[in-house]
Amino acid sequence: MNDNLIIKGIEFRSRLWVGTGKYRDFEETRKAIEASGADVVTVAVRRVNIIDRKSENLFDYIDPKKYKILPNTAGCYTLEDALRYARLAREAGVSDLVKLEVIGDEKTLFPDVCATLKATEILAKEGFIVFPYVNDDPVMALRLVDAGAAAVMPLAAPIGSGLGIRNPYNIKIILEQAKVPIIVDAGVGTASDVALAMELGCDAVLLNTAIAGAKDPIAMAEAMKHAVVAGRLAYKAGRIPKRLYATASSPIEGML
Repeated sequence: MNDNLIIKGIEFRSRLWVGTGKYRDFEETRKAIEASGADVVTVAVRRVNIIDRKSENLFDYIDPKKYKILPNTAGCYTLEDALRYARLAREAGVSDLVKLEVIGDEKTLFPDVCATLKATEILAKEGFIVFPYVNDDPVMALRLVDAGAAAVMPLAAPIGSGLGIRNPYNIKIILEQAKVPIIVDAGVGTASDVALAMELGCDAVLLNTAIAGAKDPIAMAEAMKHAVVAGRLAYKAGRIPKRLYATASSPIEGML
């Protein structure tokens, strides 16, 4: 089934996007990404060496010709820092894509929505393809679209919490109203969370800790790969309505 995701003319083969943080080493990172089947790999420009080729570099293990590299501004707490690191990645020849994060609270890691909105507007005008990370807020999602976001990335739950989708109803409203791809980001814990996101109609899921923090990251990466496919197929197939009472699964009409 040719069901690839296309954003701004860019074709994405897999709807599972993965991060590169929290692994034991680059070799484990490489193996997990391969097992996930993902073709989008997000990299924290502020935290991971992708620029200095003289020292050990993530790109020694992750081939930029094989994967679409999505630089992110993780760890940025100000508008100025987020803009700086997005521009740095592009100047280094990494990508025009950027996963935009402007964190507003150190304890919860919830986004600074005002700074995120402003940064989205600035970067979009500079020609970036912006994927902003934001709360599961339908109003803010629409404002980000108006600001030029190529997609919106609402959190399922706080970063690294593993709680799964806490408010599926807000996600459904965002899906109905925002006319751009919706990619659930942050808070996913296991394969069933991924399947649920896809069954709701989300266009993709981005995760990191759920794989990197698992007892067996390679096996969990493969589980996530299957969950995305299953959830997407179920969404397109159309589930049966929920009913309060039983309905016979075998027809009874016309029987003697």
